[in-house]
Parts: sequence; structure tokens; C-alpha cells
Amino acid sequence: MIYTLTLNPSIDYVVHLDSFVSGITNRTTGEDYFIGGKGINVSCILAELGLKSTALGFTAGFTGEAIEKGLTKLGICSDFIRLRDGISRINIKMKAEKESEINCQGPHISEEEFELLLKKTDEITDGDTIVLAGSIPKTVADDAYERILKRLSGKDVRIVVDATRKLLLNCLAYKPFLIKPNRQELSEIFGREVSDEQETEACAKELMKMGARNVIVSLGGDGAVLFAEDGNTYHTGVVKEKVLNTVGSGDSMVAGFIAGYEQKRDYGYALKLGTACGNATAFSMGLASREKIMEIFDRL
Repeated sequence: MIYTLTLNPSIDYVVHLDSFVSGITNRTTGEDYFIGGKGINVSCILAELGLKSTALGFTAGFTGEAIEKGLTKLGICSDFIRLRDGISRINIKMKAEKESEINCQGPHISEEEFELLLKKTDEITDGDTIVLAGSIPKTVADDAYERILKRLSGKDVRIVVDATRKLLLNCLAYKPFLIKPNRQELSEIFGREVSDEQETEACAKELMKMGARNVIVSLGGDGAVLFAEDGNTYHTGVVKEKVLNTVGSGDSMVAGFIAGYEQKRDYGYALKLGTACGNATAFSMGLASREKIMEIFDRL
């Protein structure tokens, strides 16, 4: 089983405007609603590719109920902890001349409630995969991911971490199967500009020495590169098409890589499917459909 963790899921309220002017009433040209959160995005793309997963995390209030019902409607299994207080957040994604976001804080998560999540992870067994994605809410201790991974120590669990800076670095001791920094994030981690292939490779190899088994680095318009535990380096390009949406593209790549590896145990294929998923979401108004993913896959 594949488990995805979203500590702070949301409903993403996407508003479309011809233009936005601060300080006046602006009228939208359309609105969309999506269930949001990096781990949830991974579960959604996995479902498009025919793989089952269980979404873990926390929900609260009427928005939390909407998130759970929405996932059920999509055929995705969820096993969230229901919080006593607050509501799951609503994030605003504004698409006008530029794309802007307002991300809310979300409900308070007590230590007692976090312990309930830790107990749920005891159900994860040898051969399973867990995806830890996104930032940690302010009400949860910074070592939340480490506590989860420590709880899983001793089990043969495939760990995927899609996080940044110290949050990522502190997980490397648990030898994650996959991490996915981009060049900007590599620059932040190592405190120097990472802008060419040599620097990218040097930083990725350093992360592997620190514990990462496979490292995907997104190169933006130049595609992506995978430094794999088999000693090989794999590259993919990108498909040229109008970008409609940047939200969830990285999560889609993670999901595609997991699905590709599950299907064929082939790193090159996994990277190609991951890249197709990431591109397909970028060319869609929401997360990509299977049809769009396979269309892009055939064009790579």
C-alpha cells in the first residue's frame, strides 16, 4: 500500500480574473474548487494512474468533511484524524495577469492528536510506501517527520520526502528512497548558487552521501535529471505547451515516479512517467487526467 501524508490539507479556491486591482471590488470571470495539499495531490495522480493509496493527515470542521467526501468521490481512501477545533483551511489561488496565492494557517493540532497519527503509522508494513509531502503546520513541532520515520525504523518501508531545507535534511538519516529538490532549493540547502550541471550533480551526490537513495532535480524548462542509486544518471526533457497551472506539478512528478517504479522497477521509465505527470498538470487547469498524462508521455 502507498500512504500519503498531508498534515495541513485544504480546499483550494481558484478565482479567475481578467485583471486584479488592489483596493477596489474585483469581479471574477470564473471559479473552481479543488481538494489541496501536496500528499493529497500525489494520491489523486496515483488514482489517475490506477494505483491505490491511503491519504493520512488531519481534517477539521465543515471544510474537513468536504475534503474527506471529495476524496471518497474520487475513489481515494482516506484515514484522517478529525481535530476537535477549527476548520481545515481554504487557500485562495488567484489567476489574473499574474498567478498569486493566499495560503491560510489551518487548525491547531495538539500533541495528543499528533500521537493519534503516529499510532496510525503502525499499520504501515514491510513493502509499503509513505510519502511525506509539504511543510509542517506551525502548531506541530519541527521534528514531526523525523518522529514518524523513527516510528517506522526497522520496517522495510519505501520513504519519499518532498520537503525543503532543514525539514528535508533531517529526514536523510532515514535513507529516503526519493527526494526531489529543484536548483533553487539546492542553493538554499548548500548556501551557494547552483546553476549548472556540475554544481547540480555535486549537490545531488552530496545529498546521496547524507542518505538519499535517489535524487530528482527539476531543471524547469530544461526537464529533469535523476541521480539514481544504481549509479546511473537519467535525463528527460519537457514538452512545449502553454502552461496553465503551476500548482501540483511537482507533486504530480513524485506520483508519476512512484507509479512508474511500482510498475516496472525501472528508473528511466519512472523518471519519464514522473516528468509526463508534472508536465501534464502544468498544462491543465487542475491536476492532470490519465489521458493528458499518456499524451505527454508519448511526446517525451
